[in-house]
Amino acid sequence: MLPISLPIIVLAASVSAAPAPVDPTSAPRIQTDMSFFITSAGPGDGANLGGLEGADKHCATLAEAAGVRGKTWHAYLSQQAVGGKAAVNARDRIGKGPWKNAKGVVVATSVDDLHSDNNKLSKENSLTEKGAPVNGRGDQPNTHDILTGSTLDGRVQAGDGDSTCSNWTSNAATGSALLGHHDRQGGGANPTSWNSAHASRGCGQDNLRATGGAGLFYCFAV
Repeated sequence: MLPISLPIIVLAASVSAAPAPVDPTSAPRIQTDMSFFITSAGPGDGANLGGLEGADKHCATLAEAAGVRGKTWHAYLSQQAVGGKAAVNARDRIGKGPWKNAKGVVVATSVDDLHSDNNKLSKENSLTEKGAPVNGRGDQPNTHDILTGSTLDGRVQAGDGDSTCSNWTSNAATGSALLGHHDRQGGGANPTSWNSAHASRGCGQDNLRATGGAGLFYCFAV
């Protein structure tokens, strides 16, 4: 009797491919020791920031929303001696440094370093609290004008002319504020200056946009 040959059935196991592991270094991550940023947005009322106090509060709100807590934040803004206010220099209200951006890059080691040619401020390093770059010259829209009200050395401008949009309380089409270029290029008396490139043409949101900005400002942990 001949042996019965049984067909061999091969079962193919269906193996689902496991998803590739996510590289944690590839995802944007904010350094919790961030101590410097450009506001991702201004309050939206032109150069009316609610004075220095309102600007400082805006810095703190943005930092906390980005996950950086437990720090005291001051806006890099000068104040004029008008309306019963004392003169304040931006450089005197931001602490001693060093300061790091959202990616951990040290942009300046001290106040003197910040106001020297040695600082590392640039379009690549002057990031928002979210770690994002800010539009510069050549981008649409250009928002490289940063409110400072300050001279090249970080002090309030001498004289009676408005250089702080009425100490950061005006959104009028009149008035003016000194501006810096975060991307270190453009026009004005000091086109490559991060803190004192030229003055704005008015204080309203539309005026700031027409000049090349969006009412953004620098924030430092003190």
